[in-house]
Amino acid sequence: MNQMLMILTQRELFLLVIGALTYMALFVVTWQNSRRKVLSLQERLDKVRAMQEVADVEANRQKIEELERLIQKLGSENSLLRLELEEKKAKLDYANTMARIESEKRERAEGDIFRSEVYLRIQRLAAEGRSMGEEDWQQLAMLVDSVYTGFSEKLYSLYKLTTYDYHVCLLVKIHVLPKDIALLTAHSKESVSTSRSRLYQKVFGKKGSAKDWDDFLLSI
Repeated sequence: MNQMLMILTQRELFLLVIGALTYMALFVVTWQNSRRKVLSLQERLDKVRAMQEVADVEANRQKIEELERLIQKLGSENSLLRLELEEKKAKLDYANTMARIESEKRERAEGDIFRSEVYLRIQRLAAEGRSMGEEDWQQLAMLVDSVYTGFSEKLYSLYKLTTYDYHVCLLVKIHVLPKDIALLTAHSKESVSTSRSRLYQKVFGKKGSAKDWDDFLLSI
């Protein structure tokens, strides 16, 4: 009887140890997975911020005016500080110049898109209720990437899109209406909406609407 009790006790102890080790292993794996997800999300959000980073021309203009006043007050005194202020002013001037150039380039480029044969064909297909063919998609991708440098690369760096998701994003980028996107991709309007809201959640780690995703696409 004593031997049987000892065997049971040892077996229970063994099972307890195995259970504890299994729990600890699961805890460590879960924690590591959770940490990886957080780091991955942070990395994506950092990329998003970098993509959307555009100089605030008005805010920079106010800073430039303030720096000019400070420089005038200093006069010839404290030459080192004066040089530092002039350097900051020059950087802000440069940022504003580049922002204005980029804005003008985009305006002209978007005009080119809407006058292009690719865009006009897409509009005809939508009007006729027809979907786009493989050659149409290739031409559209080339057109979008030629105007919005690295657009496709930016998207795929954030999330591994399906071909359908990518096609939806291309059409959103050239301001095609959701009802026409459904026709051009041979999917339902509900599917188009779900795709966009799902992509927003995957990239940003929180729920968002289809319009939230569209706004992001149009900002990069």
